[in-house]
Parts: sequence; structure tokens; C-alpha cells
Amino acid sequence: MNRMNECVTTGTLLMVAGGIIGAGLTLLFAPQSGQRTRRDIVRISRRVKEETADTVEEFSETVHEMVDRVVDKATELVDKGQCMAQGAKKELLKAIGEGQARLEGEKMRLAELLN
Repeated sequence: MNRMNECVTTGTLLMVAGGIIGAGLTLLFAPQSGQRTRRDIVRISRRVKEETADTVEEFSETVHEMVDRVVDKATELVDKGQCMAQGAKKELLKAIGEGQARLEGEKMRLAELLN
């Protein structure tokens, strides 16, 4: 998942940088008045700001979804681990019980042989 975060972050930064560079080049090479250029700069800046905010929101949602999935998976693994531990505990107690029963049987057999 870390790799996915890096890809999303890189893509977002490249998109924003490309928008800014493209807007700047367009304004520099467009033959128009200074007042119109300033209006265009303001308009493009607002649009880039809105697109950046949208991208940041999408990125934030993606990160939240990934965190939720990781928490769910971790909870699931902990629950499975607890079930496995309880199962192993039951098996161990069963084996100890069987061992005690066999030991008691051998003890009685040995007592009979000695008497």
C-alpha cells in the first residue's frame, strides 16, 4: 500500500505542476494586453486552486479508505489469532489430560507388577 500512496502523491504533484507550467506558458506567449493577462492569471489561478483542492480531497479519501481496510484486516487477523490460540489451548489441555490418564494407567500397571 505504501507504493500506491507514493504513486498517487506523485501523480497529484505532477498534475498540479503541469497545470501551473502550462498556464504560465500560455500566458507568457499569448499576445494580449497586460490587464487581460492579469485577469487570465487570476482566472487560471482560481481554476488551479479548485482542481488542487479536488485532487487533495480525492487523495485524502483514498488514504482514509486504505486506512480503514488496514484496520479491518488487522482486526480480522487479531480475531483469527485469538481463535487459534484458544483452539491450541484446548488441544494442549486435551493432550495433557490424555497424558495424565496414560500415566495413571501405567502407574496402576506398575503397582500390580510390584505387588
